[in-house]
Amino acid sequence: MTNRWVFVALLAAIVAAVPAMLSAQQWPPAPPPPMQAAPPAAAPAPKARQAPRPQAQQQDPNDVEELTPGQIQRAQERDTGAPKSAKATPPKNAAPTPPRVVACSGLFAKDSGHLRLAAAFGSQNIAFTEVDGPDGTKLMATVLFPKDPKRRLEIIWQNEAARAGTALIVINGQSGWGAPKGLRLGLQLAALEKLNGKPFKLKGFGKDNVAAVADWDGGALAALPGGCKVGVHFKPDPKAPPEARAEASADREFASADAAIKAARPMVAEILLGY
Repeated sequence: MTNRWVFVALLAAIVAAVPAMLSAQQWPPAPPPPMQAAPPAAAPAPKARQAPRPQAQQQDPNDVEELTPGQIQRAQERDTGAPKSAKATPPKNAAPTPPRVVACSGLFAKDSGHLRLAAAFGSQNIAFTEVDGPDGTKLMATVLFPKDPKRRLEIIWQNEAARAGTALIVINGQSGWGAPKGLRLGLQLAALEKLNGKPFKLKGFGKDNVAAVADWDGGALAALPGGCKVGVHFKPDPKAPPEARAEASADREFASADAAIKAARPMVAEILLGY
C-alpha cells in the first residue's frame, strides 16, 4: 500500500507542472516571417584536377635479379607445400644384417619339406632341380635362391617323389649360409679345430682334389643340437706347392695337426648336414 500511495503522489505532481510548462510557450505560436527570395545558387567550384597516376615503371627484361638454387628450392617448397628434403642418414649403431644359419630344427628339421620352404622363402626363390652328387652323379634337390650364388642352399629329400623328409643339406660354392657352432665356408684347419674344441681326423686329397673329415674325435662338432650330423669337405689352397698336396694323398688318414696336411693349407669348401 505504501508504494502505491507514493506512486499516486508523484503522478499528481507531474500533472500540476504541466500548465506551467504550457504557459511558458506562446500559444498559439507566432506566424513565421515572410519568405525571402533565395539568392542565386553559386556556380559549382571547379573540381580539383587530380594528379595523373604514375605509370608502372617497365622493368628492363635484362635487369633481373639472379636467384640462388637455394632460393628457387624454397620458393618451390612454399608453392607445393613439400617438406624440405633431408639427407637420409643411417641410424647410429645399427646392427649389421646377421648371416643366414641352417639349424637342425624349424624349416630344416627332419620332418620339413619343399612346400614348407616355399611358403617361408617364396615360390619364386625356390626350385626343384638337378644338383651335383658324389663321383660325378646327379641328384634331384630343392634349391633355395638358385640364381643367387651367395644365398644358394641345396636340400636333398628322403622321399624324392613327395619332396619331404630332410636327408641332407648342402652348403657349397659361394654360399653365405652358415651351419651350427659357427661353421662356414672358407675356414682353415686352425679355426675348425677351435670350433671343435680339439684336433680331428681327416682323409687326404683324392683325385677330385677334395679331402674330408673322417672323425671329430668326440669334439663339439661330433653332435649338433637337433640330432643332425655334420660333414666337411676341404680343398687345398691353390697357392700351396703341388708336392704338399701329393704328400697329403687320400690313401692316408691325417690328424688335423699333422704337418703334411697343414702344408696344403686346406680350407672348408663344402658343409653337409644330414639326419
